[in-house]
Amino acid sequence: MHLLKIRFGRWQFAPTLWPTLAALFFFVLTYSLGNWQSGRADEKRALQARYDVAATEPPIHVGSERLDRDSVLYRKLEVEGVFDDAHTILIDNRVLDGVAGYHVLTPLRVNGGAHALLVNRGWVATGRSRAEVPQPPTPAGRVKLEGMAVDPNTRYVELGSTEPVGRVWQNLDFERYAATTGLSLQPVLLQQTSALPDGLQRSWPRPDTGVDTHVSYAFQWYSLAATLTVLWLIMNVGRRRDGETNTKT
Repeated sequence: MHLLKIRFGRWQFAPTLWPTLAALFFFVLTYSLGNWQSGRADEKRALQARYDVAATEPPIHVGSERLDRDSVLYRKLEVEGVFDDAHTILIDNRVLDGVAGYHVLTPLRVNGGAHALLVNRGWVATGRSRAEVPQPPTPAGRVKLEGMAVDPNTRYVELGSTEPVGRVWQNLDFERYAATTGLSLQPVLLQQTSALPDGLQRSWPRPDTGVDTHVSYAFQWYSLAATLTVLWLIMNVGRRRDGETNTKT
């Protein structure tokens, strides 16, 4: 059943009911998904702006109180305490300037506080073989650190078994780490920026909320909606057969 027939010269536009309804359904779906991704991109832009401002503000002192994760995320922190080297772990498959290595994570027992703060102290290259796990020195005694509070639950691609092998972990599983060590941890990970004599490299990328990813997805959904529209138009245009009347509805 044709919804309408429009003649233009020897051509005719005559869409039928069910294919049109199907095309309309998928157009609405893809267009809505594009709008959703555009909205997410706007949210992430606002979040990125907040993080950029936070990075310029004075550091928050970490003491005995438990931090509110959302209010300190990507803020500068300052803290004093003693490193607990017995619970140091190495996060595998971290690359710096094309060289494979590890991120070195050590909890800091905060002065006067019941909660330890897990610190990403920096990057160290792998040994001559995978069997040679590096042993970077841990500063002894009380230290004063500054750094940025980041989400400890960010995960990367895992290769093979996810079970830790000694001090080497594929990813930081924050809950598993707390359960394994028995430590009461602050809800953020500190990316250390303070210089210490430990031979580690601390080159941290600017926090990225992923705006470009959402923009890319939105473009793909809008493109698909446009493609469906063009295909629907093309498939419903054809040469008019001889003897057909010129009907417009």
